[in-house]
Amino acid sequence: MHIEEFATGDSPIHRLDPRTKIIAAIVFSVVVALNHSLSATAAAMVFPVAVIAVARISITKLLRRLILVNGLILFLWCVLPFTFPGEPLYSIGPLEIHREGVLYALLLTLKSNAIILAMIGLLGTSSVFSLVHALSHMGVPDKLVHLFFFCFRYVHVIHDEYRRLVRAMKIRSFKPGTNLHTYRTYAYLMGMLLVRSFDRSERIVAAMKCRGFRGRFYILHHHEMKKSDYLLAGCSGLFAALLLVL
Repeated sequence: MHIEEFATGDSPIHRLDPRTKIIAAIVFSVVVALNHSLSATAAAMVFPVAVIAVARISITKLLRRLILVNGLILFLWCVLPFTFPGEPLYSIGPLEIHREGVLYALLLTLKSNAIILAMIGLLGTSSVFSLVHALSHMGVPDKLVHLFFFCFRYVHVIHDEYRRLVRAMKIRSFKPGTNLHTYRTYAYLMGMLLVRSFDRSERIVAAMKCRGFRGRFYILHHHEMKKSDYLLAGCSGLFAALLLVL
């Protein structure tokens, strides 16, 4: 499990202030999500594609992420063209494919991929710790910042614990199937994972209190805006305005 897969690099995008990238990603995502024009949504793909090209992100790794996202989109393509009312295009037995349903599915596909590409190109090129630091700088409540930080920090621990339990099941010759024994075993697995996660969290809280933690992380090094950050902010704002005009 590698969450920071795109964070390593030395491109101009990687060196940008994470605060600028967070704001640019939020503005772009909101404008694209609220847009209902197919042509404007298609034009919106230019911005994330340009960011990814400048960041020099591996196309193979990027496509691997997009395949996971478009799995849900494929389900929408199997449903919307047949259920969305509109002008019939083609008939498959009793089912009719409607023009409006196809266009709506295409709109959702472009929206989803544009937002995901923007998130990967902007937020994915920063480490989680720098994003947490930036959120703290931007005045996000400490509890939300801590929640985000600990979710990232210990998702690997929970994943390792899950793999350890699965290996123990395989050693005991467990083979999954469509039967009551399999369902019961997976229920025990989830329950044991929750119990062990709770025990680990209690030990972590005790260790942090022993080290003087009082509910706040102190920031020693602060971010500084550079010319490139202002350039990204200006370009993203101008591009968002152009999308609104379209």
